[in-house]
Amino acid sequence: MAKEYSRAERLADQIQRELAVVIQRELKDPRLGMVSVNAVKVSRDLGYADVYFTLVSAEEMTEKSGQVKVTSEVLGRAAGFLRSQLGARIKLRTIPQLRFHFDNSVIRGRALSSLIDQALDADLQMAAKRQGEAS
Repeated sequence: MAKEYSRAERLADQIQRELAVVIQRELKDPRLGMVSVNAVKVSRDLGYADVYFTLVSAEEMTEKSGQVKVTSEVLGRAAGFLRSQLGARIKLRTIPQLRFHFDNSVIRGRALSSLIDQALDADLQMAAKRQGEAS
């Protein structure tokens, strides 16, 4: 039997799509870089939406880097404007309060991928060394 798709999940998906467009086209703050909305999680009572974002131009960003702090601050201050824009696009009695969080899963993924590559290289070197000793 298929898993039921809850109202909060449907709303989270819609908020994610709409926020991505609004942030890209409507926010005119020059301090704001290329922001990618990775995920939105809406509380059960639909009162809060946690928005997880990354910066597209950032290679090695962490939560403590200056650009991430500035972007987080800009998005936090624009939350009221973003809610009003969402209210015009989504038919809902009350739009959830928006809370912005930097999503470091991309950074963790890169680090994991790097570790896997290093392990593969070490295995290849070890196999070549063993083959050289065997002959």
